[in-house]
Amino acid sequence: MAPAIGIKEMYLLAYNATCAMAWALVLRLSIFTLVDDVPEYGVAGALARVYASPDLDWLLMCAQCAAILEIVHSAVGVVRSPVMVTFMQVSSRIVALFALVNSPESQVQWGAGVMIISWSMVEVPRYLFYVAAIMSGDATKGTPFHIFWLRYSLFAVLYPTGITGELTVFLAAAKDPAFQQVVGETFAVHFYSAFLPAIYAIGSPFMILNMVANRKSAFKKRFAKPPPPPRGLVWPLDSKGTRSSTEVNKSILAAALGASSDEKAQAALNTKNWRFGYVKSLEALVKEQCKSPETALACAQAGLEKAYDIFQFVAPDGSSVSLKEAMEARNTEKFQTGFVKGEASSEKKVLEVPYKGTTLSGQALKDQVQKWVDYGTIEPSAGDAINACVDNPGWLDLSNHYFVLLGAGSAMGPFLVLMALGANVVAIDLDRPGIWKRLIGIARKSSGSLTFPLKMDQKKCVTDDDLFAASGCNLFTQTPLICDWLLNLYPGKPFTVGCYAYLDGALHVQVSLAMDAICKDLSEKRKGTSLAYLCTPTDLHLIPEEAHHASLEFYSQYQKKPFCLLLNALTGGKCLRKNAQPPVDGEGGPFYYVNGISIAQGPNYALAKRMQHWRAIIARSKGCIVSSNIAPATSTASVVHNRTFAWAYEGMPYFKPYEIFAPETSNAVMSALLFNDLNDSNSVANPKTKVNNPNQMFEHESFNGGAWRCAYEVDSIGEASVLIYFSRVGLPYVGACAAVGAAIAAKYFGYF
Repeated sequence: MAPAIGIKEMYLLAYNATCAMAWALVLRLSIFTLVDDVPEYGVAGALARVYASPDLDWLLMCAQCAAILEIVHSAVGVVRSPVMVTFMQVSSRIVALFALVNSPESQVQWGAGVMIISWSMVEVPRYLFYVAAIMSGDATKGTPFHIFWLRYSLFAVLYPTGITGELTVFLAAAKDPAFQQVVGETFAVHFYSAFLPAIYAIGSPFMILNMVANRKSAFKKRFAKPPPPPRGLVWPLDSKGTRSSTEVNKSILAAALGASSDEKAQAALNTKNWRFGYVKSLEALVKEQCKSPETALACAQAGLEKAYDIFQFVAPDGSSVSLKEAMEARNTEKFQTGFVKGEASSEKKVLEVPYKGTTLSGQALKDQVQKWVDYGTIEPSAGDAINACVDNPGWLDLSNHYFVLLGAGSAMGPFLVLMALGANVVAIDLDRPGIWKRLIGIARKSSGSLTFPLKMDQKKCVTDDDLFAASGCNLFTQTPLICDWLLNLYPGKPFTVGCYAYLDGALHVQVSLAMDAICKDLSEKRKGTSLAYLCTPTDLHLIPEEAHHASLEFYSQYQKKPFCLLLNALTGGKCLRKNAQPPVDGEGGPFYYVNGISIAQGPNYALAKRMQHWRAIIARSKGCIVSSNIAPATSTASVVHNRTFAWAYEGMPYFKPYEIFAPETSNAVMSALLFNDLNDSNSVANPKTKVNNPNQMFEHESFNGGAWRCAYEVDSIGEASVLIYFSRVGLPYVGACAAVGAAIAAKYFGYF
């Protein structure tokens, strides 16, 4: 079924079809000239005559200059392409075209023909691919395979040839008196024969490698096996018969907003481009919740109730009910219980934090905590909480504490710290032998204990391999069974239930809702249950007034820097946006907040984290201790496998007071904050500690890595951070390439 074509799609269809036709004409003229002239002039001579083909000059000008609109499309959100990447790609072509048009000598050398033919052979299938993607509605599987293959394969040959042609045009133009008269001799020599070749030497490999990664990803998606039949907790079917997340995402946020404002709820439902427009609805929700404590809780309750009503739970026989009904139903199946006791002796417990190759404890740890506080990387209340753990080593005796870890093997979870401190851990994770081989192996070497669900009686597991194979469960498909097992496990023992499972995209919402269903039942039905969450700094949070003013101070410093001024101007204000927001009035206010949402993470990630916020404030309002602290940006494998995020992480510390932390450091400090929340009666995690608004619980003990006090919104420093990273990494190479380029240019111009 063909997708609905709106005004935007009609425009993009016309634009891409026109560009494809224009480049096809350029390619036709180039090939005809080449074929006709090779017998007489040879290959090099024929390539040198390509630009002189009748009508090719103005066709090439029109075709390439039309690409300037791609920058506009990206900047205004018509397409998803990163604006900085698009700007750099298009501008490099425009620079080469300018040299070609204004330099007669560059037009009559073989590289001009190579450049023109390479450009056109890349662009024809690229634009046809976009046309097919719009018409089919599926760029991955809906486009004809031959166009798909050409789009993601030709670059391997044509990028190097095109770059070679562009470099010959630069060098020929730099030497051409006619071109020197247009731009000035000094500029022509230094910019076109030295600077640009140096930039190309550094940037070209990254551009080609990026396309290699895109090709790998595109082919993987195209030939991916169809998903298995739905089972367990799934997204509901939409009007088209698909399990899309967009409408559900909208309806849940609209329900939350509707508890306070029908107008804003309707605005959320009417948002056209939800993938990029969801942030406005989230921001509106946070502001609505500031009206009063009652409003904050009503919004949270309405959002969660909507999620429970519309998400479906599919049984093995294919029948489905709502998640709410599934959690209320009686279950005949039950898990067996596995248990492993650690073999290590109990030692004196000391809080230790691995940090940059050393392990900090005692006064050394306190000194480092103070440095983080002074720099602005963490909030003072987080520093106080960590110091309290240092001063109260008794808090670290976890031999009588029971921790339920939903997603026990998560890189950001406290499993390693808890086992080292002798805790009793109830682990929930996937039924994959490799996971349990690791978890059980760690438990045996610790002074703690590990309890876990089993498919069979542990006595029937003859070997370790049998035990590993029988261990674990699935939060998606066995949510009610897991909840039943936990409700009846270790009667009378207070549980601290931590939510640490993470998945990409829409799956993250599903796993978060599954964890929420378990947290809801345990906190309401099992006396003494406390909850624990790890919040992300890339979210909307209420923050202390002190952090707000610190952000303003950093902004006053950075807005004067030439680099920041230039980048902000070039991107029309999209990059380096002011972090400090105007305060919001409300009962007990004013309230200060930060918009740390990263649009690249998507609305599903934001919804998953928002549901955790909702459960946190609801459970706390009912008398449950809830530890829900903001963790810093952390270089986990799931994050840095995306090279763009990895590059950005390397450059972000340029913007004070940012610091990116290693997983082992984050695990340790976030565990310390958890121990403080469970033991300090004055902690905001304790429901007896008064706050003016429920959402203020997230502004305390925040180890946010500097996101709150930074001059700029986190989502607006990504491109700048990548540029800073490459400028640092590439500086030695730029110098070397500049020296080589200068030597070549000097030789080329006859200076020696």
